Amino acid sequence: MKRASIKNIYKRLFSTFGPQGWWPADDWFEVATGAILTQNTSWNNVAKAIDNLKRKKLLTPGRLYRLSDKELAFFIRPTGYYNIKARRLKSFLNFLFESYGADIKRLTCQKSSILRQQLLSVNGIGQETADSILLYALNKAVFVIDAYTRRIFLRQGLIEDSYNYDEIQNLFLRNLNPDPKLFNEYHALIVKLGKDFCLKNNPKCRLCPLSRDCRLGRKRIGKN
Repeated sequence: MKRASIKNIYKRLFSTFGPQGWWPADDWFEVATGAILTQNTSWNNVAKAIDNLKRKKLLTPGRLYRLSDKELAFFIRPTGYYNIKARRLKSFLNFLFESYGADIKRLTCQKSSILRQQLLSVNGIGQETADSILLYALNKAVFVIDAYTRRIFLRQGLIEDSYNYDEIQNLFLRNLNPDPKLFNEYHALIVKLGKDFCLKNNPKCRLCPLSRDCRLGRKRIGKN
């Protein structure tokens, strides 16, 4: 895989869309909470749940930790699957207090590889959620892979259908400098492209800044 391919895509996206300012949050814990709540739902629904918690001044590790599962589920109802997500949040909070005393300094001082494995052992936290917490909440140099990333880079011909999460992630880790700011911006730009242009169905290939190098884009545009 050529380093230039990965870097050039970033440059093209950044020159088209500019900085994304993602993840919108007041602090690291809000980001971590949002990363867990955003599973299987839209960000708009997560924002409603976050607002519910903020209005009640509950969005701190200690205050959420003291809520019952039922109370927590009530406040996060907009996200859907709220009973399941309440249990997942409480599992994360248990880990946070038992392993780190909910101390952000202790978390950020831990090695990324160790912290990642610990997060993956928490009920309901998979690779994408763990990496979102590491990158966006804790400023670790870990690249997040999601459905948008897989779709876009498959259409670009840079990955194959058979690639798993780790293989796609290693593509970015091998070809980019380990910079949390860069990883943050790059992933946010991928999300922007995936949501607005490189759609799963009826993609807007003619307007897409990557269409000239895209297998699907060349095929679709060539037909018209």
